[in-house]
Amino acid sequence: MKELEEKILREGEVFPGEILKVGSFLNQQIDVPFMMEMGQEVKRLFDGVPITKILTVESSGIAIGFAVAAAMGLPMVFAKKHKSLNLSADLLKSSVFSYTHRTSYDIVVSSEYISRHDVVLIVDDFLAQGNAILGLLDLCDQAGAKVAGAAVAIEKGFQGGGKMLREKGIRVESLAIVESMSDDSVIFKVQGNN
Repeated sequence: MKELEEKILREGEVFPGEILKVGSFLNQQIDVPFMMEMGQEVKRLFDGVPITKILTVESSGIAIGFAVAAAMGLPMVFAKKHKSLNLSADLLKSSVFSYTHRTSYDIVVSSEYISRHDVVLIVDDFLAQGNAILGLLDLCDQAGAKVAGAAVAIEKGFQGGGKMLREKGIRVESLAIVESMSDDSVIFKVQGNN
């Protein structure tokens, strides 16, 4: 998605440790009209796939997950990073390592929200090493749900998560793939017709 690449170049910042900050429009402050455009692009990419539910993880995945769900007219579920008292006792649970935060945490979803009758599209803001998506895939597997694929706003192609997921047979559609980045540049992978 050329517009996303241009926005990253205009508004993104590269921090040490291969961190790309896009908080001004994607995961702290939300550029709502642009987010809705990204949702429409994901809808286009998965046109004709019989998806019943969107699944993401709190908190940064919620905005893009909501935009995709709105574009597709589907319910969205998000995995919580902390068990709270308002969750049912029957939980789907998986452990995820966060590259950005350098820590592991459990993600949980009430089993009533994902079932064997669902065809799930996993959506997230970033794909680095693939850990969050692996955790969400695990939740779907526990529920017996089918997975249509994963849609990601920004993939850090150089960190290998997308390659690993694709090698496992998971369809991954990324709106922008960063091939490399340094303090003064971000280089994108040339994609087919995105």
